[in-house]
Amino acid sequence: MRRYMLPVILLLCDILSLCISIWLAIVLRFAETGANYQAYISRMVVAMPVYLFCHVIFFFAFKLYNRVWIYAGIKEMLPIVGANVCGMALCLLARVFVLPLGGKAILLPKMLMILVCFFNISLISISRLFVRWAGYQVEKADKENDREFKRVLIVGAGDAGNIILRDLRQRDFRKVVGFIDDDPAKQKQILNGVPVLGTRKDIESVAYEKGVKEIIIAIPSLENEELNELAELCSNAGPHVSVKILPSFFTTIDAATINYQNLHPLQIEDLLNRDPVKLDMKTFGKYLEGKTVLVTGAGGSIGSEICRQVMKHHPAKLILLGRGEGSIYEINRELQPLAESKDQVVPYIMNITNKEGMEEAFRTFRPQIVFHAAAHKHVPLMEAQPAEAVWNNAMGFYYTAKPAVDYGTERFVLISTDKAVNPTSVMGATKRLTEKIGQAMNDEQDTTKFIAVRFGNVLGSRGSVVPLFKKQIEAGGPVTVTHPEMTRYFMTIPEASQLVVEAGSMGNGGEVFVLDMGKPVKIVDLARKMIKLSGYIPDKDIKIRFTGLRPGEKLFEELLTAEEGTEVTDHVQIRRAILQAEDPVVLRQQMRELNGLKDDEEIIAQMQKMIPTYTPNHFKA
Repeated sequence: MRRYMLPVILLLCDILSLCISIWLAIVLRFAETGANYQAYISRMVVAMPVYLFCHVIFFFAFKLYNRVWIYAGIKEMLPIVGANVCGMALCLLARVFVLPLGGKAILLPKMLMILVCFFNISLISISRLFVRWAGYQVEKADKENDREFKRVLIVGAGDAGNIILRDLRQRDFRKVVGFIDDDPAKQKQILNGVPVLGTRKDIESVAYEKGVKEIIIAIPSLENEELNELAELCSNAGPHVSVKILPSFFTTIDAATINYQNLHPLQIEDLLNRDPVKLDMKTFGKYLEGKTVLVTGAGGSIGSEICRQVMKHHPAKLILLGRGEGSIYEINRELQPLAESKDQVVPYIMNITNKEGMEEAFRTFRPQIVFHAAAHKHVPLMEAQPAEAVWNNAMGFYYTAKPAVDYGTERFVLISTDKAVNPTSVMGATKRLTEKIGQAMNDEQDTTKFIAVRFGNVLGSRGSVVPLFKKQIEAGGPVTVTHPEMTRYFMTIPEASQLVVEAGSMGNGGEVFVLDMGKPVKIVDLARKMIKLSGYIPDKDIKIRFTGLRPGEKLFEELLTAEEGTEVTDHVQIRRAILQAEDPVVLRQQMRELNGLKDDEEIIAQMQKMIPTYTPNHFKA
């Protein structure tokens, strides 16, 4: 019924608009002059049928009653203008016919008729805009009845917050109920129609009072410590309140590009106990331009990200070497569209423990830069298989490093770990061995510079604690933590990979670079944060269960041994470890002995001879 009644209502409104327009034109034209305009009012009554007829026929001709005005724009206003101009032109034409017939009494002055035309266009346009507004409100109300209306609270009433507010107003099902800002001058102020409801200490009470379902942190310049504090306050706002954040890189770009789509859910990566490492990749990545680069373990979490970073610096060729054909296929498929030539990216399936195969790879491609990311890294698994850990991590490294020297590789960058420091696990011991091998090989030749990069746990890498916690939370818990006091250093995958690339440019050979990773994170605190970020209450909705240390694990990791010191580098967050020189002859003989052993306990004993700081922890054969 509404569909058929609207044209009739609009027609009646248009007739009323014409009457009002004529009356307004007469009043404005003659009221100030003091002229007797009552005569013109009388003429208006007589002339009205003629004026209505002349206009209404053009209202229908221009289809003013066949348009969906709820979606009207500027183009929809043009028919209104056309209909009124044509109607008034017909009225002027009528003068030619009615004047000879004695119809002077129904005529109005020409100037008055122009005013009538202007007023009528304005009034009819206003009526259509009202229809558009009313229709939008009805449609919005109908949608709100069908779907929950999400109430949003924005933390940060600065430029970014106001830009996001304007963008949200264009979206259905979201309503900004207020701002939160610590600036005293903004308290109780109204910005773009939205009130500032308090400071960060009021987040919990405001969210509860206003029924907030989503909190947006729109302060891209926040330091990490402040972000952690805000995240904690937002997580207390309720178990079903989602938190989104504007990434920090928006502090360096044009604010006009910011919109709601730039936001991402607050993630555990945003809450490291330090500020992200900032690297000048444009400067330090120049050594990769025009070079042939080989990445081992190219399908892994770190290896694949190194490949992405390398591609940004236009290598002549990038060799994706790995033994898992599925993962190599995926990174190759991702990078091929970025390739500048059809043979710039080359997938290569090979196991680093295949001595002849690795020699063939180096003979064929003769890489100038090598990033060695291939390794077994799972502590409990390697604790149960020491022989495999030594074979893959130590011997696999040697079978990669030896042909690198033989075929003239310029730089060889090894990915190491904090578990190599005072190792208690087989995996950590094998990684310390690779550091020693690299240092020894660097000292006995001048062709290839061997460089190692040592960092802590990588958030989101395969088999790491973060993906495990996510799966456990999705399953409803419990979240398993080995020990309430266990701590680890953490960094993101891009940080780790960029560090490796930068270290490759800084090293002169034989160095082990160490990242200043800030304060270590308690694993149980990490679990609690992840549970809160998922919208649950720790120990209530999702339980945390302590399972005890696993074989080879220790409560805390170190980045340096007691014997090691550090030196500064060109980067404030990267330091160089001071290591004792290795005797290549002695180390080579020890490696031959180690490689010939099969018994797990004998392997452990031999590694203890080679690494005095290695203390096996809970070894189980």
